[in-house]
Amino acid sequence: MIRVLLAEDMHMVRGALIALLNLEPDIEVVAEVSTGDKIVPGARLHKPDVCVIDIDLPILDGLTAAMTIRETMPNVRTLMLTSLGRPGTLRKALAARVDGFLLKDAPPTELADAIRRVAAGERVVDSQLALAAWDRGECPLTDRELEVLRLAADGADPADIATALSLSAGTVRNYLTTIMTKLNGRNKVDAIRIAEEAGWI
Repeated sequence: MIRVLLAEDMHMVRGALIALLNLEPDIEVVAEVSTGDKIVPGARLHKPDVCVIDIDLPILDGLTAAMTIRETMPNVRTLMLTSLGRPGTLRKALAARVDGFLLKDAPPTELADAIRRVAAGERVVDSQLALAAWDRGECPLTDRELEVLRLAADGADPADIATALSLSAGTVRNYLTTIMTKLNGRNKVDAIRIAEEAGWI
């Protein structure tokens, strides 16, 4: 029997996933949590074989929890779920050394199969997402450019960004121009959209 801890903040989704997984003859959901900060304590208490974790969780994000599990409980496998099929998100998950990555809109049979494969020591990645990540390539922006773009995406104007990052407004405008050029964005809004869709910000 494969013991599963399920971390999902949407109650209806969590309930549906538990019901579906408990129909499988070889899978048992032994614990459920709704916030990321409860994943590691739950895993320590219930000793699951696989933690099925939504990436976007309140309090602590799923990837951070998965990394902690990898470091402190290497025998517990992690399978990430996301509703956002962004290549950058997949790359972050792989960098965190999760064992599997699946889109939430995958058929239930795929989830059960992914849990079995991850429990058996395989690495499972949604094939369409893997292709998209391959096609998209690495983020061309520097860490500083990403900082500037994140603040711009939050609605900050160049003066606000300059203050936040201890730069001059002119330097910030230069960064934004460079960012738009690197991302082939028509304007700042388009550059933000491109970066968000790729999962870079």
